Amino acid sequence: MKKVFLFIMVLFSVFSCKNSDSVSIIPDQKPLPEINNFGFNLNDFNVFHDTIQRGDTFGSIIENQNLGDKQVYDIIEKVKDSFDVRTIRVGKPFTFLRSKDRYKKLQVLVYQPDRGSYYVIDLRDSVKVYKTIRPIRIKQRTITGKLDGSLSEALDKQGVDVALASKLTKVYAWSIDFFKLKKGDKFGITFTERYIDDTIYDGVDSLKAAFFEYKGKLIYAFPFAQNPNSGKLDYYDEQGKALKNFFLKAPLKFVNITSHFTKNRFHPVQLIWKAHKGTDYAAPTGTPIMTTASGIVEQTGYTAGNGNFVKVKHDKTYSTQYLHMSRILVRRGQRVAQGSIIGKVGSTGLATGPHVCYRFWKNGVQVDALRLKLPNSQPMDKKNLPRFKAKIEPLKWELDSIANL
Repeated sequence: MKKVFLFIMVLFSVFSCKNSDSVSIIPDQKPLPEINNFGFNLNDFNVFHDTIQRGDTFGSIIENQNLGDKQVYDIIEKVKDSFDVRTIRVGKPFTFLRSKDRYKKLQVLVYQPDRGSYYVIDLRDSVKVYKTIRPIRIKQRTITGKLDGSLSEALDKQGVDVALASKLTKVYAWSIDFFKLKKGDKFGITFTERYIDDTIYDGVDSLKAAFFEYKGKLIYAFPFAQNPNSGKLDYYDEQGKALKNFFLKAPLKFVNITSHFTKNRFHPVQLIWKAHKGTDYAAPTGTPIMTTASGIVEQTGYTAGNGNFVKVKHDKTYSTQYLHMSRILVRRGQRVAQGSIIGKVGSTGLATGPHVCYRFWKNGVQVDALRLKLPNSQPMDKKNLPRFKAKIEPLKWELDSIANL
């Protein structure tokens, strides 16, 4: 009996194991998270992303999407009033939303002419076309730091669009020679940035306030419109003095002074001691030369000593001259604006290498431009000073507090 009982128990255990092995638990399948873009749940489609290639047309990019020639023609005809198919450009992205079955039929085409907008061509049911402008949010940010290289490098380290560096050099063009900023000099900048759909960074929007430490002094810049209706902004320091001078500090964007104004210099070509009544700025041949102030081109020409040159008369008091050009780009009598390109750097005349000799006249006498105290333009109207002070107070406080000044 014991043997029979044990045999029955073994059989029972074997069948129990088999029954337990046959039981399987099917886990709950979680739905895919929605991926929304262009106003669609992309999980509902077979999605294909690409960019416009050279030679592509609107017709060519859709004709291989299970559409016949007549369908392509009909689509182009129906969308042409809302979307000019000729405006698609090489490198711009587009997206196909296709059916998820084996046919992968094109249902929606999205074309993005820029990051801030897109066109939707909906082919479901009837053909519909509409353009969507993505919402843009403006965010303000303040950064401070110390220079350890170029301004562009300093901004890049803080994750700022380096285009801001170009804007700052223009604002401070009359006040700061950025090549003379030293390692460890402080700076502070308040600016706004654009974000598309609150997440996509779209670059710097505007400059709100800034300061730079230059030769031991803090130079502030605040944009301000004296006439609010005009919207024309000028930049002023914390006292309301205009940053923009009557003259730029140099005729080149990138300054490398190789010889100063002096009463006695050994001439490198003539090999004699003589006065040098100008400032030499070395630069590669072809570098653009700017007029440092607005005026009328008084002379252009060539002499054995000066090479190709341009002289500009700014008013009854001041004139400037630019020597050794490889090319002259203006004519006599032409009116030029401050910063206009009037020629290209060269080594014509008595020159040992490519550079521009910049000469400056005051009341008919050549003077050292670097030592001259030049007038500012568009001074602050006294009646606007209280409004200006009230506007910059919180901006200056934030800059100074973050920089621990």
